[in-house]
Amino acid sequence: MDTVKFSKVIKLAIIAAILYLAMYSIPQGLKLLYPLHFKKAIVEYSLKYDMDAALVAAVIKTESNFFTFAESKKGARGLMQITPSTGKWIAEKLGVSEYTDDLLFQPDVNILFGCWYLDHLKNSFGGDIKLTLAAYNGGRGNVDKWLKDASLSSDGKSLDVIPFKETEEFVKRVNRHYRVYSRLYNWTKITEDGE
Repeated sequence: MDTVKFSKVIKLAIIAAILYLAMYSIPQGLKLLYPLHFKKAIVEYSLKYDMDAALVAAVIKTESNFFTFAESKKGARGLMQITPSTGKWIAEKLGVSEYTDDLLFQPDVNILFGCWYLDHLKNSFGGDIKLTLAAYNGGRGNVDKWLKDASLSSDGKSLDVIPFKETEEFVKRVNRHYRVYSRLYNWTKITEDGE
């Protein structure tokens, strides 16, 4: 075999090896960046409250990066960053009689409360996920005000502009993470297996 042919064979072998590694290692590498812990609770409570499980995972990724004991400067706690006052209100709505703020650090409770709250907001805003996420981060009262402001909402039903930079970034990050979680994990299999 002459040197030119040998060189081409080597190049093709290298390309084939790179493609093979890319096909099998990129998803695994992405799963390190986009973990999916607490699958059972995410799937269970997403189904219970008619939420997209990939969206719930994206909210958790954005809020806490799956760190159970995350706590914000404003006191929001746990995986889905629920404030104690919101947690107490949700506990009352769900009939959780033994509520304490420390329950928000328990993954099952936090995901239950977060899914219920996302569903509550989704219903309040006619199923609009952008408004739901904006309210989850910036507060429902603020979103209601923004919808009445013609400089922020041209139709009073959707937001053209989110005036809080933090909320605007939150919505963008959740949507970005949502696209990854939707494609990276087999949600049908997770839902069927509970794993």
